[in-house]
Amino acid sequence: MTFKEFNFKNTLNQAIQNAGFKEPSPVQKESIPIILDGHDMIGQAQTGTGKTAAFGLPIINMMSGDNGIEALIIVPTRELAMQVSDELFRFGKIVGYKTATVYGGTAYNKQIERINHANIVVATPGRLQDLLKSKKIKLNPKFVVLDEADEMLDMGFLDEIKNIFTYLPEDRQTLMFSATMPKQIKKLAEEILKNPKSVTITKSERTNSDITQKFYVVSDYERDDALLRLIDYKNPTKCIIFCRMKKEVDRLSSYMTSQGFKVAGLHGDMEQKQRERTIRAFKQGLVDIFIATDVAARGLDVNDVSHVFNYHIPFDSESYVHRIGRTGRAGNKGEAITLVSPNELRTIKRIEKDVGTKMISRVVPTRQEVQSRKDSNLLKEIAQTNITPSAIELVKELQHDIDIVTIAYLLASIIQKEVDVKGKDNIGLNQEEIDRLIERNRNQKGRDSNHRRGRRGRNRNSSRGDSRRRDRSHRRKRYKS
Repeated sequence: MTFKEFNFKNTLNQAIQNAGFKEPSPVQKESIPIILDGHDMIGQAQTGTGKTAAFGLPIINMMSGDNGIEALIIVPTRELAMQVSDELFRFGKIVGYKTATVYGGTAYNKQIERINHANIVVATPGRLQDLLKSKKIKLNPKFVVLDEADEMLDMGFLDEIKNIFTYLPEDRQTLMFSATMPKQIKKLAEEILKNPKSVTITKSERTNSDITQKFYVVSDYERDDALLRLIDYKNPTKCIIFCRMKKEVDRLSSYMTSQGFKVAGLHGDMEQKQRERTIRAFKQGLVDIFIATDVAARGLDVNDVSHVFNYHIPFDSESYVHRIGRTGRAGNKGEAITLVSPNELRTIKRIEKDVGTKMISRVVPTRQEVQSRKDSNLLKEIAQTNITPSAIELVKELQHDIDIVTIAYLLASIIQKEVDVKGKDNIGLNQEEIDRLIERNRNQKGRDSNHRRGRRGRNRNSSRGDSRRRDRSHRRKRYKS
């Protein structure tokens, strides 16, 4: 299936083509026809499944562009507001639609001015409620989207959401997207939606089939070495490294910068302007490697991320889905790589079961393997390089004192320094050791299961024994009487 089958306007089809989108994701296939038919909708889908385009494309297609604010999208965080706004602007700019982003921490006047000139508003609940309550703005949108509804519930925004909807017109098309459906979200849906259609992306569809998922077993002290070795070997065009803690982001950013990588870090303690600059630098290719915490990178949408690295495996399956969803976007192939310690292998199996996916175990390449690949790439690069006039002059100048073969050796030595692979020869466990660990964990799980069954059996036998003893005691008392 292609996007042309939705019969969008020619200008929107052009924007989709410019964005590099090839075929719709499962949530887009199911949601877009429902939205185009004018129905309210509840979409249950994970982050990274293409939800923004799922609601953004049909809404932009149906907008007239004549009546000020036609669409309002409410999201939980500033980062997600910026990302959604950027994507909607990318789709709508050919048509001439403008977006305004509304969130706390920036001046009211600037945001109000942007709202007055916009067709689409993307807002976080706190600042949007403030503007509506103070009557600084008045909105009359035809389309309202509540994105990441369960995230807003977790962040304590439920009352703000309910209050915001009291300021919105009754005559509207309302869409809600949420990864999970707790009772409070279902109740909210009943209050704000009218006869909604439902779209649910099943567990097997939660991770993108375009993403190859691998894990490498290393000791904790080897994580830095393993990460650098894998980046050297994979040579990503643009990648994101996920860490669990802010201090880990800061430490790893400093370390990788000292190793010569173009790195930027992102976490919740950074000021808003700094965060915006960092995300913009990553999008524009000014930095190649982005190191972030889960919360800071929520909603980050960059289509050309070739690799995602999990420096530590996330605590829960939802975070794993969110992380790896940063790659393999817009029809591109992606690779997700997770570093785990031997003790974390059980977590790998749990995530595989929860998410309905399969992670492949791999061995960290040796120093020689990486060196061979780099040397091979260097030879190709040299063979394909065009000779420049300045290079000819340089060699002529050197030939006054040095023969041509020695010049070649010297220049090759200078270039070789750039591709030398550092570090120890072997990092992490080999495949045989990994397989043994997996088998040991499987056997341990079986023993634990048998132990639990045996304990339950003993408890039942004990209960029956207690019952028989009580019966005998009761009969003895009856005979005595």
